[in-house]
Order: sequence, then structure tokens, then C-alpha cells
Amino acid sequence: MQVEPAVLITFLVYFLGMLGLGLLAWHRTNTSEDYFLGGRSLGPWTTALSASASDMSGWLLLGLPGYAFAAGMEAFWLAGGILLGTWANWSLVARRLRVFSEAAGNALTLPEYFSNRFHDKGRALQVISAGFIILFFLFYTSAGLVAGGKLFETAFGLDYRIAVIVGAISVISYTLFGGYLAVCWTDFVQGLMMAAALVAVPLVVIDQVGGFQQMVQTLDDHNPALLNPFTDKAGEPLDMILVLSLLGWGLGYFGQPHILARFKGIRSQKDLPVARAIAVGWSGVCLVAALMVGLAGLVYHLNTGVTVSDPEQIFMVLVGTLFNPVVAGILLAAILAAVMSTADSQLLVCSTAFAEDFYKDVFHPEADQQRVLWVGRLAVVGIAAIATALALDPESSVLGMVAYAWAGFGAAFGPALVISLFWDKMTRNGALAGIVSGGLTVVIWNQFNGGIFELYELIPGFVVSCLSIAVVSLADQTPSSEAQSIFTKIKQHLETVDA
Repeated sequence: MQVEPAVLITFLVYFLGMLGLGLLAWHRTNTSEDYFLGGRSLGPWTTALSASASDMSGWLLLGLPGYAFAAGMEAFWLAGGILLGTWANWSLVARRLRVFSEAAGNALTLPEYFSNRFHDKGRALQVISAGFIILFFLFYTSAGLVAGGKLFETAFGLDYRIAVIVGAISVISYTLFGGYLAVCWTDFVQGLMMAAALVAVPLVVIDQVGGFQQMVQTLDDHNPALLNPFTDKAGEPLDMILVLSLLGWGLGYFGQPHILARFKGIRSQKDLPVARAIAVGWSGVCLVAALMVGLAGLVYHLNTGVTVSDPEQIFMVLVGTLFNPVVAGILLAAILAAVMSTADSQLLVCSTAFAEDFYKDVFHPEADQQRVLWVGRLAVVGIAAIATALALDPESSVLGMVAYAWAGFGAAFGPALVISLFWDKMTRNGALAGIVSGGLTVVIWNQFNGGIFELYELIPGFVVSCLSIAVVSLADQTPSSEAQSIFTKIKQHLETVDA
């Protein structure tokens, strides 16, 4: 395969830029709090774009445009659920988690927050939560490396396995050096690249097909059902289970550790309104643009007959067909940015869970910050090596884990986190019941097909988790005096901040 030198140079410049940010962050990282949460020092722009970029991943440039290309405006419901979830997470969780996590023993991780919030002396909450995080994110991260490997394979004709290893080394390098700061700074740049690419491609395509009105007319002539968000592409009314399943993706936001880490790492809760506006605005623009890539790409395909063997490749097909090599290299790098911005965040959360929740809090509570810092860095390498090994097989069933990894985190951690921030009667046993029951419901529900089991497993998992927390907490009658004292202290701190 002949590779355009301009494309190769663009990718090389991109890699060197990310590595440079990692080295810069290295000099700002001196303690475990610096490495895992950036010393809680980041402003609203970096926090917002980092959270959004690490959330969206490659599906925003590949999956959602592919869905719109194949099914038309049916994809609107998925985009709508994601946007509502983004807004709700920033509105309901961000501010309270920023204050609660600091007041509850300066908790750096989600498992540590649960343990401190409920004064769990036995550390069961912390260990089980950390176990869930490491297990699911191993597969989640490996799936991201698979996506990166396929991009390198397509763009440069590299052997797939070599392509996966190249992508893994890139992500490991800057995450190893700079930790949270490196991840957030690189995510900020990657978020800007993703937005620019998503806006530029449909504008060029729409111009090529004769303007927006002509695009709509072509779609209407081809299949008017594609323009109706209430019907499928065959013109049949959308099934309510499908609509609820697509909207239900938004519930997953409340339990995603790599997104929640951004709320804890912002320098002040006073920066959160600005950060929320940036994050929701960025997500709205990118989601609409991704839908337009798919729809405009379909019209371009109908007009020119350009081959699209896989709907999820429509973004890359348009880039390779319409743009010169330099611009194409930048736009393809945006896909890599989308993949890397999620993989690095997941890798850091995994290493944090290992270093803080297992090594320090369970096995070596006497360890100083420098020791924990280096354990975290070594964990980045070890966990990435396992994820890379899982990703080396392009047909690996690991890809099947991605669909319910989001649901698993959302159902296991989402209800427990949200309720813990608002309900003073929630108990340690209630939290444990919610985390375990939510995660298990997702796994079990996913094993069945047909009828009600077509409903996205996140929704029943979320409901079961909420009910388990309420029933068990009320059966306990009252939280421990220590847990009540912690909640009261946090609430008073929150009121002080508000004043």
C-alpha cells in the first residue's frame, strides 16, 4: 500500500506533540495526588474538553456516523440520550462530587470515595469497586487499542499486530510520564481536533452535494423514512424498547470512573458552571456534526457511487476521497485522537485503582506518596501490556465486552454515587448491594435475547441497583454514626462553600 508522505508526517507530528505534553506534565507531577488527579488544579476549559473527549472515543467519528448512514434519523435518539446524560451528569453530580470527594478524606478514586463516605472499615466497598474497574477497563482499553490498530492498518498498510503495539506505546508513553495532567492536556488538544474534524467534513460534503436543501431533497427522494426520527428506515414506527434503549445510554454517565475523575480534579467547584456549558456545548456540536457526516456521506455515496463496504468507515472514506493528503492526515489523526483520549483515561483509572485502592489502602497503608506514585506508573505499563495482549487478535471477543462495559459501570456505580450524594439514610450495606446487584444484572440480562430482553441492559441494571440500595438501606434502619457524621460534615462544607 502506497502511503502519502504528508499523511505520515502529520501523524508523526501529532505523536511528537502528545509526547511533548507528557514530558511537560512530568515536571509538574511530584506526588500521587498530582499523578492521579493533577493536584486538583485544572481549569474549566481543560476539565470540560478532557471529560468530553475521554467520553466520546472513536465511536463519535466512526460509530455514530455509521449509524446515521445506515439508519438515518433513528440515530437521533442515541445522540439525544448521550447529550441528556452529559448535561445531567454535569448538573447533578459534578459539583457535589468535587466537594464530597475532598471532604471525605480527600478521596482520589471512586472506590476510595465510597469507602470513606460510608466509613467502611472492612474495605469491601473499595476492593469490590476497584475490582470492577480493573476488570471492565482492561477490556475497554484493549478495544480502544483494536480501533487504533485498525486505523493504522487502513492508513499505512501496517500489519495489524504491529499497528496495535505502535498505538499502545504512544498511549503508554505520555500517560506513564505525566499521569492525570498529561491525559487531560492531551485530551484537550484531542477534543479540539475531534470537533474541528467533525465540523469540517460534513460542511465540505454538503457543499459537494449541492447544499443542505439539495442533500435533504436527495434523501427524501431516496427514502423519506430516513428523515423521520419516529420511524425506522423501512418506514415502520420505532419500537418503544428501541427508543428507551437508545435514550438509556445517557444513564451510564453517572457511573463512568474516567469521566467522574474530571469532576474531582477541577481546581474549584466555582469553575463548574463554565465547565458544564463548555462540555454540553462541545458535545451538542459534535453529536449533530457526527449525524451530518453520516447523512451527507449517504448522499455523496448515492450521487457518486463511491464504495462504502462498512458504514462505520464513512468518515474515513470521505476524508480519503475529498481532502488533500495534508488535510487528510490531520483528519485521520483526529480519529486516532478520539481513540487515544479514551484509552489513556481508562488506563490511568485502572492504574489508580491498583495503586491507591489495592496497593496503598489494602496492602501497604504506610507507603509514602512517592512510592505510590511509582507503583501507579508501573501499573500503567503492566495493565497496558495485558490490554495490548488482549487486543492482538482483531477477532477477539473482547470487542463484545465494550457494549455492556458502559452499562456495567453505569448500573454498578451510577445509582450508588448519585444516591450517596443526596440521601443521608443510605448505608454501607445499601451501597454494596447496589454496586453488586447493578453489575450482575447487566451481565445476566445480556445473556438473554428477545422480548423484554431487547431492552438495553443498563436500564434494568440501573433500576435494580436503585431498588437494592433503597431496600437494604431502609432495612438497616440507620447508617452508622460515623457515616452520618461524615455526611453531615460534607453537607456543612457544601453549605459553607455556597455561602
